Amino acid sequence: MRAVIAGLVASLATFFQVARAEQPATTTAWDYTFTSIDGKPMPLSEYKGNVLLVVNVASFCGFTPQYKGLQALYDKYQGQGLTVIGVPSNDFGNQEPKAAGEIKEFCQGTYGVKFPLTAKAALSGDDAHPFYVWAREQLGWLNAPKWNFHKYLVGRDGRLVTSFVSTTTPDANRLVSAVETELAKGAMSRPDPQPASQ
Repeated sequence: MRAVIAGLVASLATFFQVARAEQPATTTAWDYTFTSIDGKPMPLSEYKGNVLLVVNVASFCGFTPQYKGLQALYDKYQGQGLTVIGVPSNDFGNQEPKAAGEIKEFCQGTYGVKFPLTAKAALSGDDAHPFYVWAREQLGWLNAPKWNFHKYLVGRDGRLVTSFVSTTTPDANRLVSAVETELAKGAMSRPDPQPASQ
């Protein structure tokens, strides 16, 4: 009987070791790709080692003036490794009906936006962008966007840190403190450019 139990325990131990070894690596923000406002692939892995503030944006929202604060935040901390990414979406109140070129022109012309913008994306429902599906799974429904200008903070390791509701302005102490904390966790670790192979 002892031999049977010992064999069973050994088999279970082996099973759990194999199961653990076969689990996929933890997913991070670096595993997702958007399309840029100019229609080109925009893999978040290009920002690996940076801190990201991913914000769903819209042109006809009461929070639209936050573009100015987002640009100021980007200007202040970009050199330390912060990248703000604007994700236009028409999900809430149909407040982003414009086409990509119009969105880009509006953001640059009205608010001087220089941070990266993606193409318009869905944030919820069956067509939700995979980044937003992942973020919701990671932080839960309470931390998912409920309106325009919701903000996700991603650490240098690509993991979600926290989120901020639409009413949290880019200069809010809580948001700035969280960004500074993440920036302090290490210098940018972007790989050195490799020479082109011939």
